[in-house]
Amino acid sequence: MRRAVDKTGHAGAKKIITIGEILVEIMAVEPGDGFRGPIALTGPYPSGAPAIFIDQVGKLGQPCGIISAVGDDDFGRVNLDRLRADGVDVSAVGIDADRPTGSAFVRYRADGQRDFVFNIKHSASGAIARSPASDRLIETADHLHVMGTALASPAMAGLIVESIGRIKGRGGTVSFDPNSRKELLSQPGVAALVDEVFAHTDLLLPSGTELFQFSREADEQRALSDVLSRGIRAIVVKRGRAGASYHDAATTISVPSFAAEEVDATGAGDSFGATFVTYWLRGADPAYALTRAAAAGALAVAVRGPMEGNADAAKLEALIAGSADRPAR
Repeated sequence: MRRAVDKTGHAGAKKIITIGEILVEIMAVEPGDGFRGPIALTGPYPSGAPAIFIDQVGKLGQPCGIISAVGDDDFGRVNLDRLRADGVDVSAVGIDADRPTGSAFVRYRADGQRDFVFNIKHSASGAIARSPASDRLIETADHLHVMGTALASPAMAGLIVESIGRIKGRGGTVSFDPNSRKELLSQPGVAALVDEVFAHTDLLLPSGTELFQFSREADEQRALSDVLSRGIRAIVVKRGRAGASYHDAATTISVPSFAAEEVDATGAGDSFGATFVTYWLRGADPAYALTRAAAAGALAVAVRGPMEGNADAAKLEALIAGSADRPAR
């Protein structure tokens, strides 16, 4: 069993990087249906699944960086200011003079579902490409985290596949959050890219039914065994309010979620994943890492804005200390 780390110490200083979109999120103040009339908005909030993930890694004090691009505009600056302040290496974030920073307009419906208007494909993030700065960052990395959303861009996907080869080739590791969407998987070539990333993955972090994307088994336990038999070292299944579970060849651990008043669920899974990956790379016991990941998810949903609830270790420990009756199962 892996040893636990203490509340402040690091068992190592492995550098985590990710590749993908940076954008701003602008949110409707009141719930409703779409954007077909004038409504009150709030934002811009720093966002983008890879950016949310790496910001949470930085908040925990782990060396980290992101390969991305933003426009030469205030939306780009608000993101870069946040990432730098939280300890993220942004040296490989390009500034695109011709394209704007990506954006997402978001409105919650009364049933909790969301309507989106995106500008990513034609934004700076849609043109992320290899550069001398990205090469330098990759050379410093011990671990690559892949978000499924980044595979929609051929340029980003090619850079991700190349980076996997370089990082794994010198003994590094890869985590993969499929973040699957029907629209993504239906795009030509994306399903094959997902399979290629999966083939090199050490830690898989599916949400809900995403596990079954990688196995033909209909039963969850059989699907977990099937996936683990194909070279995956560990699987963390994110279940939202139902908690989360960790699985490897010898261990199964489940933890419940922490009580939280849900204000905005956007980015909570990214904060959860970042926290688990960070502690896993530090050599933490899986139950220890999973509990802190669950705490990060709870803190994330309690605040409006996808990065606004990202938390440092002290905040995680404070929430855990106030919920001491939550044993792992």
